[in-house]
Amino acid sequence: MSVRPTFTRRGVIATGAAAAASAAFPTPAGATAATGTRPARGVKPTIVLVHGGYADSSCWNGVIRELGSKGYTTIAGSNPLRGIPTDAPYIGSLLDSVSGPVVLVAHSMGGTVITNAAAGKANVKALVYIAAFVPDVGETQGELIDKFPGSEVLPVSVPVPYTKPDGTTGTDLYLSEDGQAAFAADVSTATFRLLQATQRPFDADSFTYPTRAAAWRTIPSWGLVAGRDKAIPPAAERWMYSRAKFRKVVEVPTSSHVAMISHPKITAQLIEDAARATR
Repeated sequence: MSVRPTFTRRGVIATGAAAAASAAFPTPAGATAATGTRPARGVKPTIVLVHGGYADSSCWNGVIRELGSKGYTTIAGSNPLRGIPTDAPYIGSLLDSVSGPVVLVAHSMGGTVITNAAAGKANVKALVYIAAFVPDVGETQGELIDKFPGSEVLPVSVPVPYTKPDGTTGTDLYLSEDGQAAFAADVSTATFRLLQATQRPFDADSFTYPTRAAAWRTIPSWGLVAGRDKAIPPAAERWMYSRAKFRKVVEVPTSSHVAMISHPKITAQLIEDAARATR
């Protein structure tokens, strides 16, 4: 028996791509990750990458390679995908483990997570949103995804009931094998099949939790608009980025929702722009 989500037709969105754990790029000379040591003056910031739904840390692999070649340490954190009350403190604890400055990057619903998690974190010097939600205090992802037409991901999302620790029933959402056009139209079929087969689901309740903080109000922010995004509509991305007065917005006209997979060089360049501004 299937359990249907209770939100509206456009009330489901997710992110990215691929496999199932956190990943860190080997630390180049002079940079630090979660080692507990203090960086020397002028050291490049650590780049912390946060995935969204239908994804795990491996969705950042291409970006990690690009940034690693330029001498940046990267940590691709595992987002629990249970909603703000769980996800934000978890990513916040990861930020607390990093010595020195951090550029915090997120894709899709990971944007909601970093918006909450970065609040009050003095080491976070810049935020970068890649085809991502940028909520204000009190807003939910459900409200934002309904603000503009164009999301096509709900019809290709599969609801699966699961038992929560308290014994109640929750609903996880998975991207179906028919989801490429709505989610990742500009990657190869083979790449999509891999990410769809290895995906992690997200809890449908993620769309109901109100945002508790808006870190972008005090932390300089950058954004990438995916011009052919059928998950978060491009109009929604432009509107959220404009409202937050981002320092720089790059639009990739041909990009699907998974810009970090289909356009890793452009994504990495935007992250590097943010990183240079912190030094």
